[in-house]
Amino acid sequence: MITDMEKWTAIRHDVLVDGLSKRAASEKYNLNFRTIQKILHHSEPPGYDRKGQREKPVIGPFIPIIHAILEADKKVHPKQRHTGKRIFDRLRKEHGYTGGITVVRDEIRRWKQGSSEVFMPLAHPPGEAQFDFGEAKAIYRGRPIKVMFCVMSLPFSDAFFCQAFPRECTETFQEGHVRAFDFFGGVPSRISYDNSKIAVAKVVGRRGKTPTREFLRLESHHLYEHHFCLVRRANEKGHVEGLVKFARRNFMVPVPEFDDFEAFNEKLAEDCRNDLNRRLRGQEGTKAELLEEDRRAMLPIPENRFEARRVGNAKADSLSLARFDRNDYSVPTRYAHRQVTVVGSLDRVKIIADSHLIAEHVRDWESENVHYDPVHYLALLERKPNSLDFGKPFEQWDLPAGFGVLRRRLESEGGGEGRREFIKVLRLLEKHPLRELAAAVDRALAVGALTVDVIRILLQEGRESPAKLFCLDHRPHLQDHRIPEPHIGKYNHLLSRENNNHEEARNEKHRPAEASSQDAQAADDAR
Repeated sequence: MITDMEKWTAIRHDVLVDGLSKRAASEKYNLNFRTIQKILHHSEPPGYDRKGQREKPVIGPFIPIIHAILEADKKVHPKQRHTGKRIFDRLRKEHGYTGGITVVRDEIRRWKQGSSEVFMPLAHPPGEAQFDFGEAKAIYRGRPIKVMFCVMSLPFSDAFFCQAFPRECTETFQEGHVRAFDFFGGVPSRISYDNSKIAVAKVVGRRGKTPTREFLRLESHHLYEHHFCLVRRANEKGHVEGLVKFARRNFMVPVPEFDDFEAFNEKLAEDCRNDLNRRLRGQEGTKAELLEEDRRAMLPIPENRFEARRVGNAKADSLSLARFDRNDYSVPTRYAHRQVTVVGSLDRVKIIADSHLIAEHVRDWESENVHYDPVHYLALLERKPNSLDFGKPFEQWDLPAGFGVLRRRLESEGGGEGRREFIKVLRLLEKHPLRELAAAVDRALAVGALTVDVIRILLQEGRESPAKLFCLDHRPHLQDHRIPEPHIGKYNHLLSRENNNHEEARNEKHRPAEASSQDAQAADDAR
């Protein structure tokens, strides 16, 4: 069949316009008479029209086997499904296939094209959002780690916000929402999620119908609506799925290196802010311009900021350690063997007992570490003073130089009693900051008064602010006022008058008693 359009046009022109006969055209262009008739009948080459399916004598009997293997792979984890090479090997070994691997791969490709799912385009009104987590590699403080980054996207404007955290958990889930709301300038009216354990306590049917308490606390504070996608149907929030890949490839390539998560998150926020200047295909304005319409459909951010935290119960052991998120944190020794409540936020761990905050530590995102606060063990140290040199909590305690001088002087003068006196000084840290106590110790060393009572007095003096002099600068209306000097003579005169008044009052008090005694004597004489 001729496919040259120029030759096709020339034949039709010679016969239909110039009057050349079909037989002459056949001889001129060296073509079959039937081909000339087809060219004259069609204004362009009609193409090849296959009458039926092409026979496959070699691969044909094995096509049902290939399809069965691919159907069974749908129920297997994606990383353990058959490759084209593996199917080819099984056909040769188990079924006696003698053909090549190319036709096997061609058949696999045809099957996948025919069985691929087709999705319905979804409408995205302004003010709605989607949320998801992704993972990436990073170099944190010189060593490779896996970071989890959350992405919240607005499908209408295509704006999105990204933040990275050490782990995907309740605290980071909540904090990612709070930061995204601040970035967008409002709370989306509806947010779509997958069925993660952080958001869904129990999956009922094909959608999560039992949100977790912490998820509902976040929703109740901001008053938005949630939507959980079908299980294993990420296409329902395909917009954020695509932006998770976009953020990883554009913001985290090459592999980021940083020493502080907050500094890295500031960089990610700036990247998201710069992305708002982009214009999408088919849109008239930039993302920033479309974001304004999204904001008009959003809910206002509550005035009181939401506290992203996770609450757990723990029991302090005999070492006064309470476990939270695979790490141990110390509490005061009087709370050993007691139940406590642990509140973990993004950067702090607070421990509460009897409705009071008893301990606070820096959050550790690694595992199997122990964090001591030496102040928590000072009460026990007073009963076991020899533990000062061997106790684990005091091993890395870096005190100011004045404390070392004070201890040496006390122990040189009093031995064991001097050590006990030094421990009493350390116990002042239970009520006073280290900076104030260090200043009081330095003053005590300067005056040579090395007792806990003197240091306590110096602490109190350091907290009292001296009286301030009243300055007349910038007060011209008071500068001409003069206070007369006091006269001591007037004070003496007033004092003498006051003494006379007291004497008269005393006489008046005793006069009725004398009169009554005289009346009694007269009555006796009359009788």
